Amino acid sequence: MASAPVPLRPWNSALQHSDRERWICIYPAYINRKKTRQEGRRIPKENCVENPSYQEIRDVLQVLNLNVIVENKLYSREKSKEHTFRGRIRVQLRNNDGSPILKDYPTRDSLLLYVGKMIPQLKTRQGKSSEPTQQQASSSGSGGQSHKKGKGKRR
Repeated sequence: MASAPVPLRPWNSALQHSDRERWICIYPAYINRKKTRQEGRRIPKENCVENPSYQEIRDVLQVLNLNVIVENKLYSREKSKEHTFRGRIRVQLRNNDGSPILKDYPTRDSLLLYVGKMIPQLKTRQGKSSEPTQQQASSSGSGGQSHKKGKGKRR
């Protein structure tokens, strides 16, 4: 006796694109350069930033005049339960007729690439440098040569 498959989430056809449930979610892990794909990064590393915060993502999206909501949620793949890793952004991408609000950013991925490009240009990020300077690299000790020590993998 075979039964009909039960949908995982009931679809409400009455929902409009302006309803918050239809807005896309963005977690900071999606654009974090330090995360792997398995840990939740969604775009290539060269387009990502180091440890973005939900406030930075919100600031970049508000400049585009998009409808943005901040929610106090923790990403399910996040190992750390610290407060700095909390935060989820909901963004409205489409009008009620289904057309994109911004023609330049019709999809989640295009919006993530834009956010990854704009966060380093924020004033709060201008003073910080994730790349070591030439002086820091040369003063690290062994003149750029590295010697591996240790026994390797233990059994």
